Amino acid sequence: MADAVRDDVAGAPGAILTANHAVRFLLELAALAALGYWGFGAGGSAAADVVLGLAAPALAAVVRGVFAAPRSARRLHGAALLAVQSSVFAAAAVALAAAGRTALALAFALVVAVNTVLLHVLEGEPQP
Repeated sequence: MADAVRDDVAGAPGAILTANHAVRFLLELAALAALGYWGFGAGGSAAADVVLGLAAPALAAVVRGVFAAPRSARRLHGAALLAVQSSVFAAAAVALAAAGRTALALAFALVVAVNTVLLHVLEGEPQP
């Protein structure tokens, strides 16, 4: 099935792929925002709120930057790359749900899943 879809879009302009990359970038920013949103309300005290609100998105950004950024010297590939990317997005969805934004968490997870599948179909296995 994936080959049939890839064949159908093979002649399509690069705009589809570019749009999906733009959506992926926006999803990454939204994941950081979601983690910060959760953190600023989850600490139990003002100091803990600030620490979690800053540390949660910072940790996700570092993990993504080290292991999933396209130009990282330590960039993972294949299933390991997918696991790291999925973990960051899953943490953001769980954070939204924990912050009481269940519908937003589900919508976010759905958009991430669709975007991930489309990128895989359009690009195939990412190259090193």
